[in-house]
Amino acid sequence: MATVTPLPSCSHAEHRGLSSWMDRVIKELENVRSSPDPDAVHDLRVAIRRCRSVAAVMEEVDPDRAWPAMRKVPRKLFRELGALRDAQVMDEWVRKLAPESDPVRTHLQTAFETNEPKLKENAIRLAGKFDQKTWKRLERTLRQRSRLVPVGSLAAECLALERFEVARQLHAKALRTEKPKPWHALRIGLKRFRYTVESLLLEHYVAWSDDLKRVQDMLGEIHDLDVLAAVVKKSDLHETEDSFRLWQEFIERERKERIETYRQLTLGKTSLWNTWRSGLPTNGRVEAAALARLRATARAVDPHVRRTSQVSRVAMAVFDAFKRAEAAPAFSDAALRRILLAAARLHGIGDADTRKSPQKAARKFLLGVAVPPGWSNEDWELLALAVRYHRGTEPRSKKGPFSKLSAEQRNNVRALAGVLRLARAFRKCGVLSGSGFRAEKSADAIVLRVPALPDDVGTAARLAAGKHLLEEYLRLPLIVKAAAKPEKIVTLTPQQVPEFSVLASD
Repeated sequence: MATVTPLPSCSHAEHRGLSSWMDRVIKELENVRSSPDPDAVHDLRVAIRRCRSVAAVMEEVDPDRAWPAMRKVPRKLFRELGALRDAQVMDEWVRKLAPESDPVRTHLQTAFETNEPKLKENAIRLAGKFDQKTWKRLERTLRQRSRLVPVGSLAAECLALERFEVARQLHAKALRTEKPKPWHALRIGLKRFRYTVESLLLEHYVAWSDDLKRVQDMLGEIHDLDVLAAVVKKSDLHETEDSFRLWQEFIERERKERIETYRQLTLGKTSLWNTWRSGLPTNGRVEAAALARLRATARAVDPHVRRTSQVSRVAMAVFDAFKRAEAAPAFSDAALRRILLAAARLHGIGDADTRKSPQKAARKFLLGVAVPPGWSNEDWELLALAVRYHRGTEPRSKKGPFSKLSAEQRNNVRALAGVLRLARAFRKCGVLSGSGFRAEKSADAIVLRVPALPDDVGTAARLAAGKHLLEEYLRLPLIVKAAAKPEKIVTLTPQQVPEFSVLASD
């Protein structure tokens, strides 16, 4: 989906995180090219991983192609650096766990030393082929794109909360077992949460950085020990079983110590997970944060943000007018109002893709977006359908996704999409403000009075088409009238008030 929306301006400080890490990649490249020692390899991997992590987060908000392009440029180099880094880390662990005279240590070190030159050669070769020109061009583009989510904003809090919830679920799964795979998944999840906080919530990161790093390092060591256990198990050294059993005991002891320390830090009332959660949005702020994230997506994709904003204001005014008039059950449902508000702000995102019908493109895009915190899958699908049917062919009971819904869900789609259709019709008629809307319900019809509504043939035609779906839901005729203009009240200044003299009688 193409992006054509001009981006909002902000200070350099707001996007220095990503930009500085992309610059750091170039600097660390030179260090690896000159000497791929463990520290240089580690620093370059960290810089690349941070860039890729930010890109993965931003792709949830902004579908611009520059984000996946940035992740792709260093992919091969990152993998080769990972293989080299693993070999270097394994060598460090082998030296730490056993004396020089240990035959298993000697065998493993020999294997590492044999493989390392080739791994270094591959890393240096790919570092030399790194496309710095493309990388710098992407840095300039993404420096602008990252302004969509300002540091410390509600949208940034929402993205951090999403990463937190994923990591906490992985934490719960890991605690139920000591198998390597869940603990490795937890390590990755926590790392993504940490990098998101580091990039987008600087104040939070200052408070949490020591604990986040400590826990991440601990999980990293657990992963290193699991990798080492697999290496030892696959070793072709023909030694006594006692030697291998001792190594397994070494590794298991070190691993259990770290898992126990992790449990102490992350369980009970003093759990670090509780500390981190308390600093992220709760209660009503979760909804506000989710809406901020959706607004960021709208700014990223919608080529007509101003027009969408006008329709949004009118749509909410219509919904609230019907609520006051008790026009139908849907308009008294706070959850449906929230869905309408999000749908109104997102309904224009399909306009950027001219190859497909805008409403179909919008629905497809929304179903590919991560469901925001505080939203159920059912509510999100309802939003996507409201956007799908806000224009074009009306929903049919015998065809398309609408046909698979329950009767109640169909009515909700008719109500929400119907309000959006009517709001779009009002905007085309020149009604750009949401103030002054009033609705009145009788047994025969619902009358909606709209300020500044033109009285001409074009307006009548647009409204007839725009209100049809809504009337289908209301099961009553919807009569739209121009609201009577309020009478002007003239206030006289003291100089304009005539003076009256009191005449004394003779």
